[in-house]
This record gives sequence, C-alpha cells and structure tokens, in this order.
Amino acid sequence: MGVENGKKYEATDNSQQDEKGSRFFVYYLTCFATMGGLLFGYDTGIISGSMLLIGDNWNLSTIWKELIVSATVGAAALFALIAGYLTDCIGRKKVVMLASVIFTGGAVLMGVSQNKEMLLAGRLVVGAGIGFASMSIPVYVAEAAPADIRGRLVTINQLFITIGILISSIVAGLFSGMQEDGWRYMLGLAGVPSVIQFFGFIGLPESPRWLMEKGRREDAMKALQKIRKVKRVENELKEIEMAIDQSRQAEMEGGKGVLGRMLRTQPVRRALFLGCGMQLFQQLCGINTVIYYSASILKLAGFPVELAIWLVCVPNTVNCLCTFIGIWLVERSGRRWLTIFSMIGVMIGLAVLAIGFQLSIKFTPEMGVYEAGMNNNSMTNSTNKCFSFNLCEDCITDEGCGFCYEKDNGASSGSCLPAFKDNPERYAYLQYNDTRTNNFTDANFRCNKISTWDKPRSERIYNWADSFCPTKYSWMAVLGLALFVMGFAPGLGPMPWTINSEIYPNWARSTGTSLATATNWVFNLIVSLTFLSLLESVGKYGTFWLYFGVCFLGMLFMCFMLPETKNKSLEQVQELFMSAEYKAEYLKNKEANNAPADDTKF
Repeated sequence: MGVENGKKYEATDNSQQDEKGSRFFVYYLTCFATMGGLLFGYDTGIISGSMLLIGDNWNLSTIWKELIVSATVGAAALFALIAGYLTDCIGRKKVVMLASVIFTGGAVLMGVSQNKEMLLAGRLVVGAGIGFASMSIPVYVAEAAPADIRGRLVTINQLFITIGILISSIVAGLFSGMQEDGWRYMLGLAGVPSVIQFFGFIGLPESPRWLMEKGRREDAMKALQKIRKVKRVENELKEIEMAIDQSRQAEMEGGKGVLGRMLRTQPVRRALFLGCGMQLFQQLCGINTVIYYSASILKLAGFPVELAIWLVCVPNTVNCLCTFIGIWLVERSGRRWLTIFSMIGVMIGLAVLAIGFQLSIKFTPEMGVYEAGMNNNSMTNSTNKCFSFNLCEDCITDEGCGFCYEKDNGASSGSCLPAFKDNPERYAYLQYNDTRTNNFTDANFRCNKISTWDKPRSERIYNWADSFCPTKYSWMAVLGLALFVMGFAPGLGPMPWTINSEIYPNWARSTGTSLATATNWVFNLIVSLTFLSLLESVGKYGTFWLYFGVCFLGMLFMCFMLPETKNKSLEQVQELFMSAEYKAEYLKNKEANNAPADDTKF
C-alpha cells in the first residue's frame, strides 16, 4: 500500500496492471528505432545485385566496383565517430532522426545518378546516414530497455538488418530483368523505410539516461514513465543518478577528456578492448563479402547473372530466420557461448565455400568444340589467344575471353571465344584486323548476340559464361553461403552490438560505442575494398581459407576475453571488467554512498 497525490494504491495491483503495457511500448519503441537496421541491411544487400547491372552498363573496372561498394562503408566509419559526439550533445533521438533524413537524400541521389561519380557521391551520403544510425540506435535501445530483456531488444536491430537484406534480394530479383534502369529502382527504394522511421520517431521519448546526464530530471522521469508505463520509477532514477554522480566525480579527478579517462580507467579500458575486438573479428570473418558480393560469388561458382541474383535469396532467407534463433537464445544461453558457437558455424561455412571452389577449379571443363573461323587469319593476336586455352578456368580468367556451351549438352560442348567487353550485353564476337574501320561481326560463333542476348532465356540454345565455369560443384557455393549465415546470424551478427551497448559506464557509453562502431566500419571497408583484389591475387578458395584462419583467431579471442553479461543491469556489467583491487575500492565507495537496490529488472 502507498500514497500518491493523496490517494491510496496497491503496488502489486499496479505493477500487474502495467506489466503488459510496459513491455508493449518498449517493443514499439525498439521497432521504430531499429528501422535504421533495416536501412543498413537493405543498402548492404541491394548493392550485391545492383552492381552486376551497374558494372555491365557502365563497364566499370575492378577498382571502381570496389570504390562504389566501399564508399558507404568508409563514410559510415567516419560518421560513426562523429555520432558519438552528437549523441552526447543533442541526444540519441535527434541523431537517429537526422540519420533518416540523410539516408533519404542519399537514396534519391543514387536513384537519379547519371554517371559513376554521381553514384559514388550518393553512396557516400547514404554511408553518413548509416554511420549515425549504427552508433546511436543500439545506445538508444539499450538505455531504454529493462535489464532482463535488453539483450533481446538490442538483438532486434540485427533482425531488422537481416530483414532489410532479405527484402533487398527480393527487390533485386524483381528488377534484375530491367537491364538498363533496374538498378535505379533497387537503390532508390532504400529511401522508403527511412521516411517511415523519421515520422515514427517524432512521438518517441528521448533516452532517460541522457536527460539525467543533462540535469533534466523531470523530463527523465516523464520519459521513463512513458517507456515503462508505470509512475513509480524513483528507484531506477536514483540508480541512474548515482552512476552519473560517480562519473562526474571521476571526471573531476581524472580530467575531462573522455577517451583519456577511458584508457586510464582499468575496467573501461578492458571493456573498450573487448568491444573493438568483437567488431573487428565480426568483419574480418568476411561477412560483408558474402553480403556485398553474394551474387558475384554465385556467378563465379557457375550460375548465370539473373539466376545468381535470385539465388541470393537463399542465404539471405537463412540469415533472417536464424536471427530469430539468436533472439530466443540470447537471454537463455547467454552472450558468451552463443558468440563462440556462432564463430565455429561461420568457420564451417567458409570451409565449404573454399573446398567448393577448389573442386570447381580442379574439375574445370575442357574445351569440347572446335568452331568455324577459329583460325581466321584476319583476326588479331588478342583474339587468337582465346583459342589457345584448353580449360574453362584458364579461359574465363582472361578478361578478353568467355566460355560458350550448349544449354542441354553441358560443359563438354564448350569452347573458348573472344568476348565483346565494351558492350553491356557481353557476348562472343569475331574481330577483323582492319585498323581503318575497326569493324566487328559476331556471325560466325555460337554465342553471338543473336543466339545469346536477342532471345529470351527459355529459348536460348547456348549459354555464355564470361566469368565462371559450369561445374557439378556449383551447389557447394549456395550451401557454403547458407551455412555461413546460419552460423553468423544468431551470434556473431548481433552480439558485438549487444555487448557494446552494455559494457560501458554511462559517461563512456557514447564514446565507447562510437569507437567500436567505427572499428566495425573501418574493417568492413578493408574487407569490402580488398575482396575482388584478393580473388585476383590469391584465388577464390585462397581468399576463403584466409577468412577461415582469421575466424580461428577470433574464436580464441572470444574464449579468453568475453564474460557473460545476461540479466545484469548496465551498472552491474561494469563490475565484470574490474580487477580484484579496483572492484574492492568500487564496492567500498558504493556502500559509502548508500546505493539503492537494483529494481531495473521487471
């Protein structure tokens, strides 16, 4: 029994009455907040399918392809650092809304691009929006969530990322038949969810912890009451207030530089090392090569372009569904073992991919057909070189050649022919050695324009492969991608974000999260910017074995460094990183300050 505004009430009745309400609003808030994850996921996934069309239409070099893919990542790394400062200055909510506006502008710019430079600019603008959102959203959700479901709510951000990736693969498949402008619709539609997020966020409260940090206690109480759907939040406010007071005391003793204080404070320094390390290994496992280049990987494995774009739906669907497993397990099995077993699953997927490409290369088809005109003396030396290859793998490795084979008779009916690389509709052609007119004709070869591109796919007799070899091991690429995301989605995908949102004290949360997020984007940039070059330098299977080795190191890192944080308040998590001496002093100060009981668990 208690008294409020002169009226008696029953505490137990009120808590029971409001329990569903508090849960509903927290989930409602989380869904609108994590719409930013959907933006990130959609943009990450859509570039996979759109690049196949953009590359053909604009005849992009390997460097330009890597730049367009990686521009968003580089901008996100930079603006994730800026977001750490902004979330402290203007609040978590305003930064999320700013991210929505920026992302919408970037999506429009990409959709109307007239050249590769304009498209690159659009990718940079979108990257700025993603950088703001990827840092501010986990912090906003973690500070609004009750301790017992915080991991689940932060993991929803990863779920929305996978939903965005899945939607992107479906959209890419729907527009893959539009050779000229399909990529414009793919990229431009990214602005739709960002508009929804902006208007949905207008009615949501600011983070109570940020309001308390700014001395706005009444506003913090109203925000917490709105989120929890209960009026009595005094104990939780006192605990937040005590944590902020301790931070200010430490600031007075240690100076105002947040990063310097973090590095001088033993538990925060250890937490920062863990947080950045988890983000580093999440990216170096190669996840974004799988997402950004999944269609290209499937094409390299032997699938035609249109089919490769649709087959991307397989690993993306598995990715989305397996994220639900992570949401279900995060509060049951905990963060630590979920992350470690997830890393093992990723290693299995990488091994299948590497072995599949090794087998495809070992059993590459031989040339089985001699075509009329192959010894035509009027052909240039560059054209004649294609006829000297005896194996499909050697043929497609050369940029000027492609593999032509009968659709029904398989790879044994193949021949290596010169490829018309300067035309978006690539096909076999015969180049005459006439420097005055530089004439082209494609009438003598089977995979010419008439037989390959001017007919619907269902009516074609021949298949043209200018960057892959048809083998019976192509299915291993699909299986490897599926196993990879099956292992990644429940643990290694969401856990670095979940852990980073809860391991820092209030005074270091924005800075720590922004540094970890920037680490994620920097290594995302390195991986995405080097993937195609790695394929050319160390080979297809060598690239995936390299990622496998990095994953093994990451697994050892998690085993030694990652503690269990489930069912602990944000303030309690700090104690997990304290040395024995530091913890003894901390508990002594806490007892002297008469800390309130922890009532953040509902």
